[in-house]
Amino acid sequence: MTAYREEDAGTPARSRRWPLLLGIVALALTVSAGGLVWLFQDELFHPFGDVRACEGSDVPLPVVIDPGDAALPADASDVHYVTREGRAQVSFLSSRIPDYLHRASLLPDEAPLFDDRHGAAYGLGDGEPELPEGLCGSPLRGPAWLYGNDSVAVLVERSPLAPDAFPNPARAIVTYALP
Repeated sequence: MTAYREEDAGTPARSRRWPLLLGIVALALTVSAGGLVWLFQDELFHPFGDVRACEGSDVPLPVVIDPGDAALPADASDVHYVTREGRAQVSFLSSRIPDYLHRASLLPDEAPLFDDRHGAAYGLGDGEPELPEGLCGSPLRGPAWLYGNDSVAVLVERSPLAPDAFPNPARAIVTYALP
């Protein structure tokens, strides 16, 4: 006959607690991870894995976006785009809008920024927002000026304080046909 020791009595109960504790910890981690994925789903799951792409886009744009054969300004930030039915709309912030307009051949070098021969006032009041359907990100705010040719249209914020200047940086929305 074997002798019964007091320390053996606690062993089976302790060994049964480990799987239960591990199950509770695993459940808590799973619920936490699921909650974080749900909370940040917009930041985690972008179309084509591109953080610039807005939901509903049907084709990805290249890393260097070049509507009208002029790449977006080097300082472009807060870039977002939506593509559908062979067209793209790209929204961005930049302090180099005049340079972009010249490179895209929308504004001759010698022309003033707000020349009626090369653009037109766009119907937005001061501070009034404009964000085309499907395009995500921050909206463009009025007043605004529209430049364009047969292949590209550029809508740009105009400074509400200085009527002959853009704010620094200015938001622009470029619309063009995809190749």
